[in-house]
Amino acid sequence: MKYDPNTQKSPLPYSPFKSLTVPRPIGWLSSTSVDGVDNIAPYSQWQNLTFDPPMVMFAANQYPDGRRKDTVINAEQTGWFVWNMATWDLRNAVNISAMALPAGENEFDRMNVTTRRADLSDTPMVAESPFHFECKYLSTHRLSGNSTVGGIDVVYATVERIHIDENSVTADGRIDIAKVRPIARMGYHDYTVVSETFEMHVPGADDDASAGLAGQPG
Repeated sequence: MKYDPNTQKSPLPYSPFKSLTVPRPIGWLSSTSVDGVDNIAPYSQWQNLTFDPPMVMFAANQYPDGRRKDTVINAEQTGWFVWNMATWDLRNAVNISAMALPAGENEFDRMNVTTRRADLSDTPMVAESPFHFECKYLSTHRLSGNSTVGGIDVVYATVERIHIDENSVTADGRIDIAKVRPIARMGYHDYTVVSETFEMHVPGADDDASAGLAGQPG
């Protein structure tokens, strides 16, 4: 079975594309409008770009009527947004924040979470989330699609401050991912949770490469 997704209809009743790029980390991004309205929404097209300096990106598909997502507008106009780690314990709040609400409504009002403000801006953060990135807006790259919902804004930012829950760190100073249990996006309506990890060391890697892969500073 094979097909050309740009010219042919999927031979399956459900599109396989997003169901094969898995698992996708969730960019649970909070921001504030220039009018002071808080906003939070999950983005499954989210990723780190590089580590020196630490940079991130997210892609936000526009609405069918051509409107751009609030997170994009807020980041461009205020210069900031915050990534909050989405975890198993916070899964219901993440799902509620995915609702398409009018721009003037605050998703935090519908979620059973505690809000606290970021250090470097007035951006809200989910206090119950164990990790946060305070992200400074860099630029937006606009890409057109084959349909109204296919158009996207790709937003780039630098990570200016990282918040770490010390209870989620192992005795040897590593993030305890299995304890935190982050969730990730799959295809369809499916998600997954990270509850197990395993190690593999690259054969023949020198000391510098091994240190870099392990996250140790050079």
